[in-house]
Amino acid sequence: MDNNSIHFVTEDGENIDFTIIDETKLNGVSYILVTDSPDDESGDCYIMKDISEKDDEEANYIFVEDDKELDAVFEIFQNMMDDDVEIIK
Repeated sequence: MDNNSIHFVTEDGENIDFTIIDETKLNGVSYILVTDSPDDESGDCYIMKDISEKDDEEANYIFVEDDKELDAVFEIFQNMMDDDVEIIK
């Protein structure tokens, strides 16, 4: 898997691959914007938060579910995107 991808395993054991679109930090927390579309076609986007401990060998991401947190990070990603990319909440 390349650096622009992340492999995610759900609580049910389902394997999902996401393409990383962008990343940012807010209040010292790392976030990534990912899509389930492997190419440049439109797909669903998700914001994930890094909850890794500093001693962890691999990053540990979860989906952002808190509405206030999601809105704040969504706005940052929306401002970071090129004019040719549209993110719809």
